[in-house]
Amino acid sequence: MVITGASSDFGHHFARVLHGAGATVVLGARHLEHLNDRVTSPQSKDNVAIAATLDVNDAGSCESSLETAASYYVRIDVLINNAGVLAGAKTYTMLYEADWDYMLDTNLKPAWRLSNIYTELLQRNAEQQHGNIINIASITAYRTIKGQFPYAVSKAALVKATEVMALEGARYGIRVNALAPGYILTDVSRLLLESDHADEFMKGIPMCRSSEFEDLDGPFLLLASNSSSFMTGSTIVIDGGHICTEL
Repeated sequence: MVITGASSDFGHHFARVLHGAGATVVLGARHLEHLNDRVTSPQSKDNVAIAATLDVNDAGSCESSLETAASYYVRIDVLINNAGVLAGAKTYTMLYEADWDYMLDTNLKPAWRLSNIYTELLQRNAEQQHGNIINIASITAYRTIKGQFPYAVSKAALVKATEVMALEGARYGIRVNALAPGYILTDVSRLLLESDHADEFMKGIPMCRSSEFEDLDGPFLLLASNSSSFMTGSTIVIDGGHICTEL
């Protein structure tokens, strides 16, 4: 299994969950030094976590990383498109064109690029008949709040890309699904979730709390395993019912 953006909070957590479930995990990140405390030196090819230089903004890096992983482990059962960035609290009138390009070039384009490479590798591999792609989206794809442009746009586009890729990837035996986490306490969201407005914000969540990384484990393992073998084109929202409430 290959995870992009593995040095992030989400990537680290997903890698730990997969490794704990017995999977062999390849952690892809731009800077390997950020992964040194998260990998093991593989004594065998079973149940290990190894790091690989993977710059999702570089087509050559994406291709070489996936091809290396596929050649070493024979096949890649699951590709997790997790890499992404935030633009900060910006409205559409506050953006420069470079901000817009950087956001979509990081949050959306690599998911297509890596999925395309993954599909080509699967077609060339006689030992692999099925593939699995998981895109990491966000509640912002569904719930509209101010100051989330263009992040929300990139994640909404990723949800639609998941649906279209599922439709088109089925002929190759590839399933494509997505996770849309709610607000989780990270260094990025801390300003909101620990601010003076936090209590008011929590009132908009039926379960009256922010999400935790562990809340993602069940849905994530479902999509990563054969238990979801007849699921494709779906996005699972894990947000405590947040998208059900009034704006």
